[in-house]
Amino acid sequence: MKDAIFNLIALEKKRQADVLEMIPSENYVSRSVLAALGSCLVNKYAEGYSGKRYYQGNEIIDQIENLAVDRAKKLFYTPHANVQPYSGSPANQAVYVATCKYGDSVMGMDLSAGGHLTHGSPVSFSGKNYHAVFYGVDEKNHLLDYEQITKIANEQRPKLIWCGATAYPRLFDWEKFSFIAKEVDAYLAADVSHYAGLIAGGVYPSPVPYVDIVTLTTHKTLRGPRGAAILVTDKGNKKDKDLMKKIDKAVFPGLQGGPHENQIAAMAVCFEEAGKPEFKTYAKNVVDNARVLAEQLTAGGFNLVSKGTDNHLLLVDLRNKNISGKKAAVVLEKSGIICNANSIPFDPNPPLTPSGIRLGTPAITTRGMGEGEMKKIASFICTVIGSPSDDKTIMKISKEVKNLTKDFPINF
Repeated sequence: MKDAIFNLIALEKKRQADVLEMIPSENYVSRSVLAALGSCLVNKYAEGYSGKRYYQGNEIIDQIENLAVDRAKKLFYTPHANVQPYSGSPANQAVYVATCKYGDSVMGMDLSAGGHLTHGSPVSFSGKNYHAVFYGVDEKNHLLDYEQITKIANEQRPKLIWCGATAYPRLFDWEKFSFIAKEVDAYLAADVSHYAGLIAGGVYPSPVPYVDIVTLTTHKTLRGPRGAAILVTDKGNKKDKDLMKKIDKAVFPGLQGGPHENQIAAMAVCFEEAGKPEFKTYAKNVVDNARVLAEQLTAGGFNLVSKGTDNHLLLVDLRNKNISGKKAAVVLEKSGIICNANSIPFDPNPPLTPSGIRLGTPAITTRGMGEGEMKKIASFICTVIGSPSDDKTIMKISKEVKNLTKDFPINF
């Protein structure tokens, strides 16, 4: 008899098949990625790096990790890659360890403006262990204000500057950040966890020519397992010849023990997949779908932060709809549309009951959906948010969502 956990896995598989996954950080991996992740590599302990392990029996493991490293470097055009971080937050923590001392000033995008917890939030290690200062967006257009960012950097003189976000629907100007970092002699790190797949697909500008360090997660738009990598460039402002070694030492032995080689193998598979021509088509479709969805929601009376999107996500301000982001996310889930409540810039409401929702197109694009489906999905959202207390309407949309998902099955 199967353990109860396998019954729950089957239920989750059905749930994923029956709903529209529209959280921007979620996606569906290929069967090859799943096979590598669930392989016998989970049995092996491989503390250390290739050729310098602390355990025996790692000849094949070294080859696997070397492949992952080589594929990451090839995909993103960098001279160095560390693929051992367990996930995105530990990867970012390693950057702090490699470049800063406790108490140093660091600078990142404010969480309320779309930044990440690890970019200095006071509830994160990054805000507790370092003196964090923040930049945000213009109150009128919700775009990055580079003059203000320059001013803050010159006043605070941070040791490390982060660029990248989790809820910013526009492009980052990496070159402008490079000028700012050079002016204050700071390390510049780009966290492209949300954009990695779009960068690999050529539809989002790469930060590699302008920054010292790139961190990324391999799920989200890259369509791989839940893992992370740290890339070191030779193009940044801080000409630190030891930066590659500092990053590696920060990961191990600084923060981690044995790497998860099954995860690294799955990452190697996703790097290879992301280098294929069909992935470029996928990345383009992700952005095209997001723009169509944005246009349709705007036509339906929704206010979008920054009035649109240049990437895979939309941030919707629901205040004119008289519904909180949390309530909207709950009723949308009942209708089969999965998103997350999210703060908007200058949100008057607290984080637990924010004014917005965050929508993304990576997972539904993986299923093969296009412009026609984006129009349908926008109409579903308009209908549900327009009648959030109407159970009959919600049930009707739920049935329509299930019919739509049947036409675009997942390749589990």
